[in-house]
Amino acid sequence: MSQRPNPVPRYHRWRTNLINIPVMTVITMACGSLSLLVSIVEKEGRAQHQISRIWALLCVWASGCRLIVRGAENFRKHPVAVYASNHTSYMDAPVIYAALPFQFRIIARKQLWGVPFIGWHLNRSGQIPIDTSNPHASLASLGGGVKALRSGMPMFVFPEGGRTSDGELRPFLSGAAYLAIRAQVPLVPIALCGVFDLLPIHTHHLYPVKLTVRVGEPIETTGMTPHQIDELTAQLRDAIEELKQQEKRDAEHSTTEAAARA
Repeated sequence: MSQRPNPVPRYHRWRTNLINIPVMTVITMACGSLSLLVSIVEKEGRAQHQISRIWALLCVWASGCRLIVRGAENFRKHPVAVYASNHTSYMDAPVIYAALPFQFRIIARKQLWGVPFIGWHLNRSGQIPIDTSNPHASLASLGGGVKALRSGMPMFVFPEGGRTSDGELRPFLSGAAYLAIRAQVPLVPIALCGVFDLLPIHTHHLYPVKLTVRVGEPIETTGMTPHQIDELTAQLRDAIEELKQQEKRDAEHSTTEAAARA
């Protein structure tokens, strides 16, 4: 059940327009410009990634939300893995960068490379654009992701390929499974909870809620072949759906306990 009222109260609309968005814009411009300058002397992307984390933490703070990570121990079970989560909101990227405590690369739609400041950072920090309308270009981008994984760099992917319109999982594309099987690295499911209520697709006003990043057990791919990509994609989707349901059950349990104490 959504925590976001419809319509959003006037206070939150005014706060978004006068405080949240202006502050986030300044943060993005400052961090994007700093990342561009740093990229002139630092070619490996470490400093740019730290700037990304600062940007993300500041954006989450500016949204008025509290971020909780559950299952963080699964982040460090393998030095290299493909991380994949549901895609719910424009705020997903700040939440992911704030939650993952290590350097990684993302595969994202190439249209983002045309966005000022954000695109400049993506281009100069080694992220990988993917053109979903061109299968040959998509395959080349995935090949770049496999190469990064084999060199020791974790990867992050939104396997749905776009944001959900209702908070439910969309059909998954096979890119995350392809990367994990080709590089023979684990696939780690992640569920973003609350981010859809904060800023759903086709809306412009923030509604602060508790944000939870729930990290599941890594799915091993050792010995799997490309013929099993669809099988692994289905397994990933089921794992993320189960993480979402776990978060829902925990929230309902907390509500019941609070009501009993009242």
